[in-house]
Amino acid sequence: MKNEKDILKWFNNELSPKEIEDLKQTENLETLDKIAHYASQMQAPQVDVQKALEEFKTRKLNKKETKVKSLNLSTFYKVAAVLVVMLTSSYFLFFNTVKSFETEIAQTETLLLPDNSEVILNAQSKLTYNKKNWKNKRDLNLDGEAFFKVSKGQKFSVITDAGVVHVLGTQFNVKERDNYFEVHCYEGLVSVTFNNETIKLPPGKTFRVINNSVEINDDFSANSPSWMQKESSFAKVPLVQVIDELQRQYDIKISTENVDTTQLFTGTFTHSDKNIALQSVTIPLKLSYKIDGKKVVFYNYEGQ
Repeated sequence: MKNEKDILKWFNNELSPKEIEDLKQTENLETLDKIAHYASQMQAPQVDVQKALEEFKTRKLNKKETKVKSLNLSTFYKVAAVLVVMLTSSYFLFFNTVKSFETEIAQTETLLLPDNSEVILNAQSKLTYNKKNWKNKRDLNLDGEAFFKVSKGQKFSVITDAGVVHVLGTQFNVKERDNYFEVHCYEGLVSVTFNNETIKLPPGKTFRVINNSVEINDDFSANSPSWMQKESSFAKVPLVQVIDELQRQYDIKISTENVDTTQLFTGTFTHSDKNIALQSVTIPLKLSYKIDGKKVVFYNYEGQ
């Protein structure tokens, strides 16, 4: 076929009579008639548009699609938080082996160390030690006051800001407060190092330092410190230290008016009754006191 475009126009009745005659002159007439005859017999398929659309939707719904999950930031943050907690926990479990214990006002706490040694912390005291190194080095740090029952073994050391106490197996009490350091030996032998000098304490002996001055103390016969029986006992101790201890055992703040806080006090006060405790301290020193809520004032009788 040489004139395909004209033949198509002829099928669509787009040729003029003259163009039809010219076409018949250039093409085989019989062939053109056959094409026209068969073309007239052909029909475009009838399409039910609505039905076809429904079938298409059905195929689309039944088709298994590849699921693509979007990144959920909320889930991401939760996973990140869990990882942080896990890493932090791992650090404390495997790397941070320092054990720490601390008491509040009027609180005591009994602790059992890894070697079965026992420690009883007095009020407002803190004790720390390295659990991982404990087997080879029984060292601990104390800020405050504690009574120790040490199991026999390697050297046991209590380190304070004022001095260091070394023992092998014994019972002793260490008190380290502001401008005050005291060690009582109840059993065995205690070695106390202060200002690079070492002193040996047998049972019944006391080593005391007040305002950086070492003092000689009388022997004692008690089996344990009085604070373990809920009392605080003092032998020739400056009043200021007694006041500090009253504040540790009771939730009070004590001030003084015309009172010499350096005067020495010998006596005991209870931990179970505030008024009786205050009277036990003030009456022997010929002082009086007044209470306003948690505030307490010590003053001389002359100042009434």
